[in-house]
Amino acid sequence: MWYSRIPMGAKRDIKTADRILDAAEKLVQVRGFNAFSYADVSKAVGIQKASLHHHFATKTDLGVALVERYRRVFLEALAGIESEEDAAVDRLERYIGLYRTVLRKKRMCMCGMLAADVATLPTPMRDSVAVFFAENESWLTRVISAGTSRGELHFAGTPASMAAFIVSSLEGAMLVARGRGEPAHLDDVASLLIANMRPPTPSRSAKAR
Repeated sequence: MWYSRIPMGAKRDIKTADRILDAAEKLVQVRGFNAFSYADVSKAVGIQKASLHHHFATKTDLGVALVERYRRVFLEALAGIESEEDAAVDRLERYIGLYRTVLRKKRMCMCGMLAADVATLPTPMRDSVAVFFAENESWLTRVISAGTSRGELHFAGTPASMAAFIVSSLEGAMLVARGRGEPAHLDDVASLLIANMRPPTPSRSAKAR
């Protein structure tokens, strides 16, 4: 582990901090940031609130740490997709899979949930959430641009506009799927997104010519 040289007591602190973040992340994904308290987190982790405040003095501190970790893990997942897949469609399918995995756990994208509370979020959290979406759109723009250049993708508009459309569509589809209690709704939206980006198939008459 990266903290292997840290004293034993510090290791326990790191593990406790991770458990706190895990519990808080789930609460945000299920309830939203404003709908849970430190009492909820301490109960979920099985520690006293004093210990919770030792790791994260305020809820803002906890929120900032949550978004930073979420962004880091998401970017690592995107880097993994890019290193393991060459075709643009395969990369996009894997990207969509990240949303599917969250929804199957009966959770929502954490930053999507935070965006719903953006008017009441502390400024550092609000800024970090905005960066999360910008990072996603930037990655998608790069993938879509490459796919368009290689003739793998075809659509109206620019790669940047399509990237923004994909993020908005998936975040919205998750909300609707959750509201309906129908996770398959996300699959339907995702399938349509991919289908509308594939190059048109030549007609028989065109082939004959």
